[in-house]
Amino acid sequence: TRQWCNGSVQFNHDNMTGALLAAELVNAEASNGPEARVGAALELHGIRGRAALSTFVDGVLEWARLLRRVFEGQDARTRCDEVNALLALGASKGVYLSTHDGLDPHLHFAPDSDDLLARVRAVTAGGLAIFLTESRGSRLGVCSRRGCEQVFVDVGRNATRRYYSTRCGNNDAVDRYRQRG
Repeated sequence: TRQWCNGSVQFNHDNMTGALLAAELVNAEASNGPEARVGAALELHGIRGRAALSTFVDGVLEWARLLRRVFEGQDARTRCDEVNALLALGASKGVYLSTHDGLDPHLHFAPDSDDLLARVRAVTAGGLAIFLTESRGSRLGVCSRRGCEQVFVDVGRNATRRYYSTRCGNNDAVDRYRQRG
C-alpha cells in the first residue's frame, strides 16, 4: 500500500483515491482529449466498469467541473461547503465497509451495482470529504502559475505546495525573473 506521511497526518491509499481521482478528473476536463485522460485516471485508481466510459464521459466531465470548485475554494469552510454539496449529489445512498479483492477494510460510498457515473461521483465526493477531514480543510489548490488551470492535492510535509508540477514552479520563476529584468 502506498503511503504519504507529513508528520501528524498519514495519507494512504484508502483516504487518497477519491481526492487524487478528483484532481485528475478536473485536470482531464480542462485538457485536449479529455476522454482518454478520464479513462487513464479511472484505470489508475481501479474504478470498475470503465468499459462503459463512452456512455458516461459527458456526465463525468460535467462532474469534474463541479469538483473544480472544491480545489478553487479559498478556505476550509468554502471547500467543506462545496464537498457537502457534492456528497448530497453523489454519495447519498450510504457508506459501507468493504474487504473486496483481499484488501483491508475500506469505505465505499456507492454499491458496485451503481453505474460508472454514480460510482465516480461517490468515490470523489467521499474521498474529498475524508481528505479534507484529515488535512484540516486544506491541501487542495489550483496551480499558481499564470495560465495553468491544473489542480493538485498537496501531500508534502510542509503543506506549502503552490504549483501543479515542478515544471510549473520553474517556469513561473523564470517568468518572474524576466519581468524584473
